[in-house]
Amino acid sequence: MDQPILHHYDLSPFGEKVRLAFGHKGLAWRSVETPIWPPRPDTVPLTAGYRRSPVLQIGADIYCDTALIFAELERRFPEPTLYPGGQAGLAAILSWWADTTTFLPAASIATSIIGDGVPPEFIEDRIAFMRHDFSKDASVRDLSVNRQRVSAQMSHLADMLRDGRAFLLGPGASAADLSAYHTLWFVRTHAGAEADRLLPFTPAILQWMERVSALGHGERSPLSAEDALRIAREADPEPTGGVAVDDPSGLEAGETVAIRTDDANDPIRGVLVAADPRELVIRHESERGGTVHVHFPRFGYSAVSEEAADTKKTAAAA
Repeated sequence: MDQPILHHYDLSPFGEKVRLAFGHKGLAWRSVETPIWPPRPDTVPLTAGYRRSPVLQIGADIYCDTALIFAELERRFPEPTLYPGGQAGLAAILSWWADTTTFLPAASIATSIIGDGVPPEFIEDRIAFMRHDFSKDASVRDLSVNRQRVSAQMSHLADMLRDGRAFLLGPGASAADLSAYHTLWFVRTHAGAEADRLLPFTPAILQWMERVSALGHGERSPLSAEDALRIAREADPEPTGGVAVDDPSGLEAGETVAIRTDDANDPIRGVLVAADPRELVIRHESERGGTVHVHFPRFGYSAVSEEAADTKKTAAAA
């Protein structure tokens, strides 16, 4: 029940972040392959409607967003650390910077080259939920802008590596390395030699990428979606710390809440069971998945009362 289960697809750059974390920590883990775009009918019973990928499952506890997945892996498997030198805060901020400033422009550089092969269903889904057009026409149109944006971020990476250090925060790999690496991995994997022409992959950056890649993916073994659901049904969620009386949300344990994300259409609802400065936890029940606790990071997510969520939805539709 304690073995990590990752619900993901191999092309996902965010999935690559977690796979590398497994490799860094030398973990054995189970792999559940999910569709590249929704619907994901075998995942929804575990996530209460959270649509992003990947998702980490440990028994009946489900962890959403790579930031929280990293923190949970660190809590359960502390060595080797993802936060060397006690730099958890710095690694988290650098990870957020890399994810939010580099992913969309880097992915769009890739689709400017391979966009003819991207299924239209994928493009339509991303337009609807991410408000971003990954079609080849749109990606070619915005190529100059995206090259500038990614090149600017890569200049900061090159500066961090200028003193000859092996990784961004020093001699050991960290969460920051995995986050800065995954989008560059994605564009080089799909754009090939053209990526090297379009972006400033200096020798220092390429050598750093080789060191990150060498972490590997740990010991991966397949698991069916039905078996993952059965594991959740047969387990009990871990005890939580409840909700502090002065939580900034003003909510209390036992309230039905909606979790808000940048994807306005995420229909994530459940009963609030825990909240602290770094994590929100809701209880979700379904016939296929049983009773699970779904965990979200506080960074980039918020909980609102069901009444407030319905009011906002009604106002938006008016």
